[in-house]
Amino acid sequence: MSTSLHPDGSLVRTSSATHRPEVSVVVPIHNEYESLPHLVDAIASSLQAEQLRYEIICIDDGSTDDSGTLLKQIVQTRSDLRAVILRRNYGQTAAMAAGFSCARGQVIVTLDGDLQNDPADIPILLAKLEEGYDLVSGWRKDRQDAALSRLLPSKIANWLISQVTGVKLKDYGCSLKAYRAELIADMNLYGELHRFLPALAFIEGARITEIPVRHHARRFGKSKYGLDRTFRVIMDLLTVWFMRKFLTKPMHVFGLFGVGSITIGTAIGVYLTAIKIAYGVSIGNRPLLILAVVLVLAGVQLFSVGLLAELLMRTYHESQGRPIYRVREMIEPDNRIDS
Repeated sequence: MSTSLHPDGSLVRTSSATHRPEVSVVVPIHNEYESLPHLVDAIASSLQAEQLRYEIICIDDGSTDDSGTLLKQIVQTRSDLRAVILRRNYGQTAAMAAGFSCARGQVIVTLDGDLQNDPADIPILLAKLEEGYDLVSGWRKDRQDAALSRLLPSKIANWLISQVTGVKLKDYGCSLKAYRAELIADMNLYGELHRFLPALAFIEGARITEIPVRHHARRFGKSKYGLDRTFRVIMDLLTVWFMRKFLTKPMHVFGLFGVGSITIGTAIGVYLTAIKIAYGVSIGNRPLLILAVVLVLAGVQLFSVGLLAELLMRTYHESQGRPIYRVREMIEPDNRIDS
């Protein structure tokens, strides 16, 4: 497979007669001018030592420091490097999605472009993947970052994400990961979902593990991460939780709350009607009456949303021919007759 540019600016896969590489290394780049030459050399050295067929795909995500220009220059001197230059800064999730669209390898490896992930660890991830896993995630056991501003929030976030998604990893934020290509093909990225790839893979039935990897202090530039992304991460975490629980059955959550709200509202209404008839008490100015009306209306709306979500989900699966299950392997009896 190769890729071409769609008129809308997106990347689409096309057939290609070129020999498929064993490994595609996808690296989002944003203002990493100083790191870029060292990074490409380190990745190439690591994979050449293992005698693997590989390709390196660097995605320039709207850099403002001439990283894109340098990347174009390096591509002219190397046959193992491909570059994707995005029109503007879309964020790491979009950059990774662009890289995934380009990747032709049987295994896809991702890592950051700041040299904090060590390319020498890539063969370790590949070896672990060969043990039967679909995704191997790196764990920055001895992380070289500021304790208060980076390590503490990261530990809290990793614990929270593990509890919500059900995928017990110590380090969700480590970009150094190895995936089987067929797993990536089943996942669509948007928002800030790149950090939740293990959770999305788990939804698809992937076998996931985590191994310690090296982590280096930043040599060039400065970190692009800040607390401003916290709200977006929380919203995406809720999205992943909903997808994990109710992806193919949204009516189970909306319908449940809808029926519950209608039931409680109706019960309050019956109670108010009974005391009105039995005791002649005025109920027109009672807050309970307003609550009953609100609960019934909210219940009807929630139930309607559940029906619409069910219709949308059916349309999504049926229009794409996308099954609601994933087959890992099919085992059939050997019906051959020996002569």
